Amino acid sequence: MPELPDVAVYVEALRPRVEGKRFRRARVAGPFFLRTYEPPLEECEGKQVTGVRRVGKRIVLSLEADLFLVFHLMIAGRLHWKEGAAGTGGRNVLATFAFESGTLVVTEAGSKKRASLHVVRGVEELRRLDPGGIEPLEASLDEFRAALLRENHTLKRALSDPRLFSGIGNAYSDEILHRARLSPLGMTRKLGDDEVAGLHRATREVLNAALDRLREEAAGGFPEGVTAFRTWMSVHGRYRKTCPVCGSPVQRIRYAENETNYCPGCQTGGRILADRSLSRLLKDDWPPEALGPRP
Repeated sequence: MPELPDVAVYVEALRPRVEGKRFRRARVAGPFFLRTYEPPLEECEGKQVTGVRRVGKRIVLSLEADLFLVFHLMIAGRLHWKEGAAGTGGRNVLATFAFESGTLVVTEAGSKKRASLHVVRGVEELRRLDPGGIEPLEASLDEFRAALLRENHTLKRALSDPRLFSGIGNAYSDEILHRARLSPLGMTRKLGDDEVAGLHRATREVLNAALDRLREEAAGGFPEGVTAFRTWMSVHGRYRKTCPVCGSPVQRIRYAENETNYCPGCQTGGRILADRSLSRLLKDDWPPEALGPRP
């Protein structure tokens, strides 16, 4: 699932391409992609784009007449930009959105179609789609601590809960916990002050480093090849590979359709967290996005 760094770079790439331009028309091929019927998507046609922003893991295009196009790419949704027109005939194409300047194409690989588009009118309706988590790159240590300790959950769940932290999911929560040298199954309210401060610092360092890398990769173009698995990641998606810090083999915990990757040497004092013995705990305290799509 594209998380804060990828979504932010999508937003940065879209702004110069669509802001101030008129949205001409949309063609929707995916039958479950458009999740709203009022206001109709056709009402957006001919309106000028007044802004592009991120709300959690969603991308929001603001239009004239207080209208908003809200994209949630979920697990396998991706955006592509074409300088001219583009059809909806591609195998994975969900929809195309034509602007004066080019065409935005939304694709989704796989058979489970979870990506969505909501068309809403008014700021209040837009707020209903915001889970409400704090912005991790803007939050002070006190704000971070308050969000983290609001409920007593595993660190993995807390970091990837969109009600607590905006834009962090499965991949970057793994990377943040590795940088902070904390177990994914440590409980939030058992952390000491130094550990909370270290986690706050690790969150900022990991997300800012990812943003820098993704901006460099895009090099002013439109980001392609967006994935949750990056060769420069330390633990996420690197099961059995060598930890770049201590050399231990990276381990994983699997549950539902998701997994957590961690380094025993850096994060758990050498202890392997076995899937079977943790299944009962994880049933009740696994990251929300592992348990299915949110509306």
